[in-house]
Amino acid sequence: MREPDVVVVTGAGGMGLAIARRIGSGRTVILADASAEALDRAVTALRAEGHAARGQLTDVSDARAVVELAEGAGEKGRVTAVVHTAGVSPATSTAQRIMRIDLAGTAHVIDAFTTVATRGTSLVCVASMAGHYATLTRAEENALATAPTEDLLTLDVVTSVGDDPIAAYIIAKRANQVRVEAAALAWNRLGARINTISPGVISTPMATSEAEVSSGDHMMAMLDVCGAGRTGTPGEVAEVAAFLTGPGSLYITGTDLLIDGGQAAWLRRHRPR
Repeated sequence: MREPDVVVVTGAGGMGLAIARRIGSGRTVILADASAEALDRAVTALRAEGHAARGQLTDVSDARAVVELAEGAGEKGRVTAVVHTAGVSPATSTAQRIMRIDLAGTAHVIDAFTTVATRGTSLVCVASMAGHYATLTRAEENALATAPTEDLLTLDVVTSVGDDPIAAYIIAKRANQVRVEAAALAWNRLGARINTISPGVISTPMATSEAEVSSGDHMMAMLDVCGAGRTGTPGEVAEVAAFLTGPGSLYITGTDLLIDGGQAAWLRRHRPR
């Protein structure tokens, strides 16, 4: 009997767990997270619901650990989908930690899974609406998109943020978007696809932490003025991830899909100047 296809989800939080539930049925689900406690809790929940789930403790800022994750997944069967949700937020992290995890960590995932991707594999990296706030030069974006991964943290555009976690988050998430654009050619040549999705405010513990800091009132007010009137849900993000890893999106690669209730559109076209 043929081995089940393999799905890899990094991040065992609300978004990652919703995605694993949505796309994991009938497949081997490998869930990765840097927290042993969160990982055990999520894997236990998935197994209780009938999923063939296993956990792998993985810090995405550690390139070797991500290579081990990718190689282990490839040994389990054909890797059909990878959804990278692991990340940290400005409310709970330093600028340096954001760059290590959200910027370099995403590059590690792209690099490692390029080596095990085959025809039909789809990688989705969760970026953020924040990436659309970035005001970078063409040269800065090109550096973020194409610099060797080991050089990313030393780029001027990265080191210039200093100790500002919000600036770090915006640059890291823009880097996710443009790095995926740059990787699309190599993935096309493998018969595989790679995209980002950029959520706005989604009802997760991370978003709750963001809402509790000084910028939280502004963030929640923007949901009202843009007309959305609510936060998004992990299930809505999971539906988009399912689309981008499924057969209905075979001609979509190298692009970013906003899931933000129209916030970015409001900022660009309606925000008072």
